[in-house]
Amino acid sequence: MWQDRLVTRSLVTLRQLALNDWQAVHSWAGLERACRYQPWGPNTEEETRAFVQAAVEAWSHADQQRFAYVALFENELVGMGELRIRSRRHRQGEIAYIVHPRAWGRGVGTAIGRELLSRGFGELGLHRICATCDPRNLASVRVLGKLGMTYEGRHQHTALIRDGWRDSEMFSILEGEWRPSPSGRL
Repeated sequence: MWQDRLVTRSLVTLRQLALNDWQAVHSWAGLERACRYQPWGPNTEEETRAFVQAAVEAWSHADQQRFAYVALFENELVGMGELRIRSRRHRQGEIAYIVHPRAWGRGVGTAIGRELLSRGFGELGLHRICATCDPRNLASVRVLGKLGMTYEGRHQHTALIRDGWRDSEMFSILEGEWRPSPSGRL
């Protein structure tokens, strides 16, 4: 069974989010532990469907700002990642990712992040990409470090979540600092 194997970067692939992915997305978006540090969730089925619908529709916008992908391991959805354009003029973007708890600790988040950075710098020509995370989410802090992102500091009370106001750790990486994997793939 795949849960018993160590996921490596080359085994995780991203593809564009599709409407029929909503149930797989809901398999983690409906879990309290998966969205513990997020300002959303746990989602109802309707909330997950609405999220997927909006993310899929974003692909059809002429001036696309949002690129949502699902992460697959052995043809099973285990997470997702999103790249958002914050400013085309200043070539700024932001990445975010989430991984199903059954795949935590297997390198999936890092693989998603690497591919998002690769697409942001390579395909979209961005200059700077940032990411944030809750300071209590030590796994995400480690992922952002593995991606080569620089810690820029903490912003206070950036989101109201279930247990009160959440701070955000701020990270970024510049195009000149990014080193894609030698194979050009994850």
